[in-house]
This record gives sequence, structure tokens and C-alpha cells, in this order.
Amino acid sequence: MSVRIRFFARFRELLGNEIVIENGDGLFLYDLIWSAASKNKDGYAAIFDEQGQFHEYVILMQNGKRVDAGRASSVRVSDGDEVAVFPPVAGG
Repeated sequence: MSVRIRFFARFRELLGNEIVIENGDGLFLYDLIWSAASKNKDGYAAIFDEQGQFHEYVILMQNGKRVDAGRASSVRVSDGDEVAVFPPVAGG
């Protein structure tokens, strides 16, 4: 059982393109991302504030659907899920 976390833009530079968490089934989305980001001090600081909450600009997606960061501690992940973590994006 595994869950894939993909990081984009600045987050990818700090944490790598993707991390596969084995035995991630049943974890909460917050815990999954916290576990992956905590392996790199700068990566953690880019995603989480001093209180351990997501910065307001962090965009989370689970299997292609946006998840409000405020709900991440109550959203479970399942085997085979793909989680994406984005910094703010701008276009033109």
C-alpha cells in the first residue's frame, strides 16, 4: 500500500519531485504531508508556519480534486492516492 506525494515549483526544489509513502493508507492528509516535509527544514518552513499549520497560500489536491488546507487533518488518504502540493501560482 502506498500513497504518492508530488511537490511543485519551489516545493519541488526543496523536497524533490515526489515521495512515495509506504503504508500511508488510512493516514490523514495533514500527517502525510507533515511527515514528508519534516525531512527538510527549509521545505517544512515553506509549507508550514510556526504553529505547524499550512501557510494560507499552500494549495492541496488529492486525486485531482482540491482539498481545503483547513480540512487536511480530517481527510484520510487511501492506497494508491496521489497528493499534490502547490505554492501559489500566477499566470498570464
